[in-house]
Amino acid sequence: MENNEHLAHIRHTLAHLLAQASVGHYPNAMLTLGPAVDNGFYYDIDFGTEKINDEDLIKIEKTMKENLSLWKEFSHKEVSSDEAKEIFKGNIYKLELIDEIISRGEKITLYTCGEFTDLCRGGHVENPSKEIPFDSFKLDRVAGAYWRGSELNKMLTRIYGLSFETKNELDAYILQQEEAKKRDHKKLGKELGLFTVSELVGKGLPMYLPKGNIIKTELERFIRKEKEDLGYSFVTIPHIARKELYIRSGHMGKYDAMMPTMTDENGDEFVMKAMNCPHHFEIYNAEPHSYRNLPLRLAENTTVYRNEKSGELSGLLRVKNLTQDDTHHFIRVDQIESEIEMIFGLMKKVYQIFNFNEYKVEISVRDLKNKNKYFGSDEVWENAENILIKSAKKRGFNYSVEEGEAAFYGPKIDIKVKDSIGREWQLTTIQLDFNQPENFEMDYTGEDGKKHRVVVLHVAIFGSFERFMGVMIEHFAGAFPVWLSPVQVTILPISENQKEYADGIFKLFKESNIRVELDDSNESLGKRIRNAKMQKIPYMIVIGDKERDANTITVEGRTPARPLEGAGGEKLEGITIETFLEKLKKEISEKTLN
Repeated sequence: MENNEHLAHIRHTLAHLLAQASVGHYPNAMLTLGPAVDNGFYYDIDFGTEKINDEDLIKIEKTMKENLSLWKEFSHKEVSSDEAKEIFKGNIYKLELIDEIISRGEKITLYTCGEFTDLCRGGHVENPSKEIPFDSFKLDRVAGAYWRGSELNKMLTRIYGLSFETKNELDAYILQQEEAKKRDHKKLGKELGLFTVSELVGKGLPMYLPKGNIIKTELERFIRKEKEDLGYSFVTIPHIARKELYIRSGHMGKYDAMMPTMTDENGDEFVMKAMNCPHHFEIYNAEPHSYRNLPLRLAENTTVYRNEKSGELSGLLRVKNLTQDDTHHFIRVDQIESEIEMIFGLMKKVYQIFNFNEYKVEISVRDLKNKNKYFGSDEVWENAENILIKSAKKRGFNYSVEEGEAAFYGPKIDIKVKDSIGREWQLTTIQLDFNQPENFEMDYTGEDGKKHRVVVLHVAIFGSFERFMGVMIEHFAGAFPVWLSPVQVTILPISENQKEYADGIFKLFKESNIRVELDDSNESLGKRIRNAKMQKIPYMIVIGDKERDANTITVEGRTPARPLEGAGGEKLEGITIETFLEKLKKEISEKTLN
């Protein structure tokens, strides 16, 4: 959640206020849990046979605002388990929580404000009526949620609320969300014919349609060339492996998204790969290595498979099959700093091309209270974490340290970018690993002639192509730069009289490797232009008798207006075919944003 303790306290206070208003309207409702979240708060409630919809939120919100004026201060007290159970008798959810608190040996605390008491650990504002503006929050929507997140439990009603410190911040967020709905990659993916999800194939298994596959292929070509220019070597690995490989890496015991195993006729168990690193480790171990050969950078754009929970799947953003732009750097200790510098340089170049100009760094470290979850010694972990922090400082990044977010074998740097409407997305990951080299006995011969362990950096710049495409669709609102657009130009002859001329232009553009379409359908020119703009095609070439006779073209850009060189707006008339083709090739080769 946002690093703002006061705002978090406001939001948690409002969750209490929501609970009071809900039971005020529905006395038989049973309250469960109500935390603060990134954009506000929610409360999960068992309303019994009552069906709550978005219209009911109006009256609940009205009551919340009426009650807020009566909430002057919070008081709290510790109670025994018997007292707590007496207060919440009849509420099976609170009784379960009380038993859990007792089993952990923790104190049971109750918080009261405005005649409402709830089981709570605390974290509220001191005087809600003074510290929470009436117009800085609103109830947002109703959703379903299983108790404790388990599909084996009862489905509850989750009421979400939005909350910020001021009305202006709330209004800005609402506007952002309205814009986000227009940019929803699932909606645009369907409208633009980019990908589809089939119930028969399975939820969380998106399939790229021809236009979507063009974008994915262009992204793969782009990142491959950038990496090859930096000395990466590309490899290919299978999509399954013996279970023993992942037992050795530790994933079978520590990574709960591993796919179920399959058994062949010999009784050998295989698993679909959920990550590529163990395969790449075995590629490294296939040959001896000298200190002179390092760094060795192995790269692959390949799909992994993860057994994600169905309730967490979402379009391209959360899937069961994800194609990673994965790399593993096998390096000496003295190369760590320069290698991370190189990765940051590549990352910055990529972000500039996609107009991700704002980003922040999060350094994920161990949970010191649960060291048994991780491979390796304290000394190894402290060294690795300090190296990543030093790298971020050297680059001048503002960074935060996220305790407990590291992988079980090493700390990592996660980069979160801001998109064109200000939302944050996690993309690049840089993971420093001293432990798996020990696990897989990955050595090199040093200058002293002795064996030394390599260090591994696990790196993905895009993260996964699926997620990156989902983010990019929303970032550009489907209006991709020309170099990525599935169709870069559409040719629109006004009538049959220009067909031969249009066919010639179409052939020329095809031969020049421009992704071009010719729309000579019987629809009106206006409708064909509208269709091209709806498909967010960057350029439309309109051909009438005037253009045909002068051997020229009229070029119109998509909406919003795309200024064309030499034109005052979005239309350029009387330009030669060669001039426009040269401009188009330059725009594609330079990956110009538009």
